Amino acid sequence: MVGLVLAAVAVAGCGGDDASGGTPAGVGSAEAGGVGHVHGLGVNPSDGALFIATHTGLFRAPEGAAQAEPVGDSLQDTMGFTIMGPDRFLGSGHPGPGQAGPPLLGLIESTTAGQAWSPVSLSGEADFHVLRSAHGRVYGFDGANQRLMISDDEGGEWTEHEPPAPLLDIAVDPSDPRHILASGEGGLYESSDDGESWRPLSREVGLLAWPADDRLYLVTGEGAVRTSADGGGSWQVAGTLGAQPAALLGQGEAELYAALADGTVKRSTDGGASWTVRSTP
Repeated sequence: MVGLVLAAVAVAGCGGDDASGGTPAGVGSAEAGGVGHVHGLGVNPSDGALFIATHTGLFRAPEGAAQAEPVGDSLQDTMGFTIMGPDRFLGSGHPGPGQAGPPLLGLIESTTAGQAWSPVSLSGEADFHVLRSAHGRVYGFDGANQRLMISDDEGGEWTEHEPPAPLLDIAVDPSDPRHILASGEGGLYESSDDGESWRPLSREVGLLAWPADDRLYLVTGEGAVRTSADGGGSWQVAGTLGAQPAALLGQGEAELYAALADGTVKRSTDGGASWTVRSTP
């Protein structure tokens, strides 16, 4: 748990603080061959390509390809990231070096599979460290202001809720848009009313994926993969990732993608029991 919380602190501070959105000292750049911190993962329904949102831009690994390549030439720090539909992405974060825009990008959108982005809302006001799309809604955790945000119109307007703790990740019940799980300091929390109230669920801390009613996944800071068939009430060991995760994505009941600290992305087709390398930086 300590390792994962420390990783979350590092991610929270990886965006530039000045108006130029400059890359902090010591962080690798895409120009130098590094991907920096990995913040999010997504699979594009239009072509099955894996997209990797990082501190130094967006990367793409086509289906069947073992190496991820930069999308365009932007080094935009894409923090929160989710795929809404074919070639349609939502993101947040900070401008890249020399890129115009406020230091906090708010919610941004691409309809060109990450080639170009445009502002949607909360420009200069929010820095979504977590973005999730489900049930036609957008759910986000604004790390800059420590607030849980929910939009019913794909990010145009938002309702604001107080999270139970500084959050590492969130997951939404596939059958109930108001049922939300949050992983944060102290463990796992549950809300059945859109985040208006919360109750502690367990001491589990980790990254979450909830791709099916009876398939909730959690990967701990040590890389242990756990699964729950009852929404987090009880957990079983499914396998191990073998390293600390940087991002987690669930695609279907048993397909998982997990990013490691060096930008490698692993894939499991058996619910986390075994893993193979899907892409390398």
